[in-house]
Amino acid sequence: MRCPLFVAQGELDSPGSSAHNPKMPTVYLSLGSNLGDREATLRTAIAALLPAGGRVRQVSSIYETEPVDFLDQPWFLNCVVEAETEMEPHALLQSLRAIESQLGSQKEFAKGPRKLDLDILLYGDETIATPDLQIPHPRMLQRRFVLAPLAEIAPNLRHPSWQATASTLLTHLSDRSQVRRL
Repeated sequence: MRCPLFVAQGELDSPGSSAHNPKMPTVYLSLGSNLGDREATLRTAIAALLPAGGRVRQVSSIYETEPVDFLDQPWFLNCVVEAETEMEPHALLQSLRAIESQLGSQKEFAKGPRKLDLDILLYGDETIATPDLQIPHPRMLQRRFVLAPLAEIAPNLRHPSWQATASTLLTHLSDRSQVRRL
């Protein structure tokens, strides 16, 4: 079941819609939360993406996922958003950081608990490697909590740097962490 709030409000294009604007790159964003009202935080963050220079096209189901790396923390809720944006990659990153800040998220340490984590997974077919931004996201192909929702909404997606589609990569993933669709 996909995120019903946005479908009900008509923010998303219907499946098979030709409303894609070829001048605006398609981006995929990962959202996660493991503190506070996790689901409300994700929904608020998705709604905040719209005025931030983007148009949400699809939202995956919400998945409950066990922590990876730092295990002594609450489980996360995660989802992936497909959107279009007029923003350049670094401006989009700054916009996402502003949304995290506005919603009260603070990263006390890497891989630790957080109210909200927003990451750019893909920005069109671009590959970016700067100190503050790496696209494709450097660990996305190793994380079940990213690939499961991504493969749900874009199973045939294939970035030029990948060996296979999102759904095939998910099938062959070595990460066995628990990821449950809500």
